[in-house]
Amino acid sequence: MRDDAAGEFPTLAQLGEFAVIDRLVRGRRQPDQVLLGPGDDAALVSAADGRTVVSTDVLVQDRHFRLDWSTPHDVGRKAIAQNAADIEAMGARAAAFVVGFGAPGDTRAADVDALVDGLWDEAARIGAGIAGGDLVSCPQWVLSVTVLGDLDGRAPVLRSGARAGSVLAVAGELGRSAAGYALWHNGIGGFDELRRRHLVPEPPYGAGAAAAGAGAEAMIDVSDGLVADLRHVAEASGVGIDLSTAALAADRDALAAAAAAVGADPWSWVLAGGEDHALAACFAGAAPAGWRVVGRVLDGPARVLVDGAEWSGYAGWQSY
Repeated sequence: MRDDAAGEFPTLAQLGEFAVIDRLVRGRRQPDQVLLGPGDDAALVSAADGRTVVSTDVLVQDRHFRLDWSTPHDVGRKAIAQNAADIEAMGARAAAFVVGFGAPGDTRAADVDALVDGLWDEAARIGAGIAGGDLVSCPQWVLSVTVLGDLDGRAPVLRSGARAGSVLAVAGELGRSAAGYALWHNGIGGFDELRRRHLVPEPPYGAGAAAAGAGAEAMIDVSDGLVADLRHVAEASGVGIDLSTAALAADRDALAAAAAAVGADPWSWVLAGGEDHALAACFAGAAPAGWRVVGRVLDGPARVLVDGAEWSGYAGWQSY
């Protein structure tokens, strides 16, 4: 965006904090649940349920995204999507987001405009808004996103409710982000959809509430890897979980060509890739529409098996 007062490509430092904030919030339309958006010392968000589900994620440049791979718009969408998935995993719906953003002063304001457009683009997909935030100087891009969710009168779905004899089901696709990362990392072109899915995940919006309505006993966002995240459910519930590769074959088959190009095992992406932000849940009865059964819940001890055996491969993302 050209700004003749500050030059053709003004930076954050040239515009100043309040001018930047003004251009980021001007003309935005808030959803009904955001009663008061940016402009005062705090926002005001309604929670018709009387309870608020809250989650926070931090994204750091070159750790969680790369600006030579992603556009600023991509980064904004990813930041919202991964936070919204946490709310989905509680059986709730995201209502509003608060975003803290740090960047060097020489960052082009147009890039921040594109980032904010991405934030709003993804939030609009779930009927949510950006209620407020903060802008600071920082040596690299950092986003801290807090999401507020509404349970719409339902009980939250925890990780601790799985019971032996139930089925394990998944909503969304697995392994796509990990495959995309491997393609980007190895400089392999083509496979545009997989490469894209690493930059911008596609959580199954609405599936969390549907699962809660269908009586889900336990649920989790698959952010670190299917095996790793299911271990959290197994440990919290005191049960075993047995995954079926036959039931996951469609995910494996969708990644086979990319795995051959990279020289990787596609099962490592399906079982341990993470960042797809699919949902995994346990049901005592039938799984609802949009969910597919991929395993079963066993008596303890807490463990995750694959076709009845311990998984010996890479288990998933670790922050440290």
